[in-house]
Amino acid sequence: MKSPEAATAASPLLIALVGNPNCGKTALFNRLTGARQKVGNYAGVTVERKEGQFTSPAGRQWRVLDLPGAYSLLAATPDEAVTRDVITGHRAGESMPAGLVCVVDATNLRLNLRMVLEMQTLGLPMVLALNMMDQARQRGIVIDTARLQAELGIPVVESVAVKPGGEAALVAHLDQVEWQVGHGPRGEQALARIEQTSVEDTHRRVGEILARSVSMPDEGSRMTALVDHWALHPVVGPVILAGIMFLMFQAVFSWAAAPMDAIDAGVGWLGNTVSTAMPEGMLRSLLIEGVIGGAGGVLIFLPQILILFAFILALEDSGYLPRAALLLDRLMASVGLSGRAFIPLLSSFACAIPGIMATRTIANPRDRLATILIAPLMTCSARLPVYALLISAFVPEREVLGWFNLQGLVLFALYLAGIFSAMVVALVLKVVMRQGQAQTLLMELPDYHLPHLRNLLVGLWERGRIFVVRVGTVILSMTIVLWFLSNFPAPPPGAAGAPIEHSFAGMIGRAMEVVFSPIGFNWQICIALVPGMAAREVAVAALGTVYAMSETGDALDTALGHLIAQSWSLPTALSLMTWFVFAPQCLSTLFVVRRETNGWRWPLIMAGYLFALAYVASFVVYHVAMAFAG
Repeated sequence: MKSPEAATAASPLLIALVGNPNCGKTALFNRLTGARQKVGNYAGVTVERKEGQFTSPAGRQWRVLDLPGAYSLLAATPDEAVTRDVITGHRAGESMPAGLVCVVDATNLRLNLRMVLEMQTLGLPMVLALNMMDQARQRGIVIDTARLQAELGIPVVESVAVKPGGEAALVAHLDQVEWQVGHGPRGEQALARIEQTSVEDTHRRVGEILARSVSMPDEGSRMTALVDHWALHPVVGPVILAGIMFLMFQAVFSWAAAPMDAIDAGVGWLGNTVSTAMPEGMLRSLLIEGVIGGAGGVLIFLPQILILFAFILALEDSGYLPRAALLLDRLMASVGLSGRAFIPLLSSFACAIPGIMATRTIANPRDRLATILIAPLMTCSARLPVYALLISAFVPEREVLGWFNLQGLVLFALYLAGIFSAMVVALVLKVVMRQGQAQTLLMELPDYHLPHLRNLLVGLWERGRIFVVRVGTVILSMTIVLWFLSNFPAPPPGAAGAPIEHSFAGMIGRAMEVVFSPIGFNWQICIALVPGMAAREVAVAALGTVYAMSETGDALDTALGHLIAQSWSLPTALSLMTWFVFAPQCLSTLFVVRRETNGWRWPLIMAGYLFALAYVASFVVYHVAMAFAG
């Protein structure tokens, strides 16, 4: 081993963090390097490259690579190929690491140890970081670290990457390892040995290691088996899943009513206070109609978004989501989607951007592309403010069959419409792209456990913070821009109607109305669609600004929902809801698709088919609704 004095004098050593996806590897990288990071892409591919630096207590300088998550060195995805090439020294322009820090999820060693055994065949210096040890202890998992170290023949240290100081044991151990500097490419023989090793042999070896070094709680296993008897039942299981989703959307409206009313009252009080305290003029108009009426009109939907995410985070932390993936795997395979597409599509319910990025785990390029193309059809949280506004304005708040909330039923139907449309589009892509047999979904099922309150609260805080920051940045800036467009130029002397009708925004809205009037959209809606391309939530803020400036009296005396209920017909509202089910109202998503597909061809194709689908569906819904209304 090298002495600390020798280590201090040495040049910075390059080590690589390697592990399965979702093992906490990136959290450990962030804990080690802090703000001293560089993020980019590997040359020629869209896979993200993260490198950082830190200094150990012994004074040693370290360079750290956070390699993409991988399940095997026998690469099946672009991420896995990059990881394989970097650690074997076969990636052009990349220095080969002096050694590896293999990060594993201590709560799921059966899956993670397979990758560890593969990496050992490379003969590189390695340290095994048992991450998430706090969660393992909470679940009653007992890991004999010394025995595990003896079984594997490599140093094993514990870590909790999400807590301050959780990396200390690893950092202290790094200075004690004799790393290999300047060695050349390797890996061909190792990869050949991995290919020749049967899956059964690897499973057997992992089982032997676990039997000798890990003790699992019996209660959790028995409870898991009992619950899975019903949760994974081919008939009862889907009914349970549908019931959970149904409860989630009922709660979005039922539970959020009180906090939404409180926020609405606060926004109204703030607007009236500003109106009373300031003299009439452009600045007061900007604050009331642009800032308060726009951004405040979106902030009211924060409780509904938090309730939706609370359900998703609780289901994820409890261990249920992998079961949902297995239940839906056969359905997805029937329309040509890879079983691995479930997690990216599920992520898209929060936001399509991380969902699209998560498709990197799909090995088949055509399967990956098909998943990318339908990800925007999943109903992301940004659509929720639009749906909530329209449902509250046009769907009466009453119970159906004694205890079902009618507004929640409508929201549930909108989510189902997105899912059904995605399946239909996937089936069409299967024929057009001549996709072969879908990839079977293989995954580890963790034991069930109660969601951790701290994890839930941290997750909700992060989602809420992102939404509020978005309200205060993107949405606020767009509503201010819209306010200026709605105020200039000033109307000519003696002009009839509200001043906005003679502004730049009014001119844009009138021009667009020619195209959108066949689907029931008026010029105010058309104006809101334009800034809504920056983020779907902006459409609500834009409607608030536009209708506030379209009123001749005090706009804040009447809620936006009441204003549009008086101005629109029910067919128009249904048409607009349908539009937001399909339309690609998010430029950020298109830019991410361009990055993931290395060009503008597929983003433009995606935008084209989604806009066409949105227009046709809205046209049909509007005219059918008009026929029934008439």
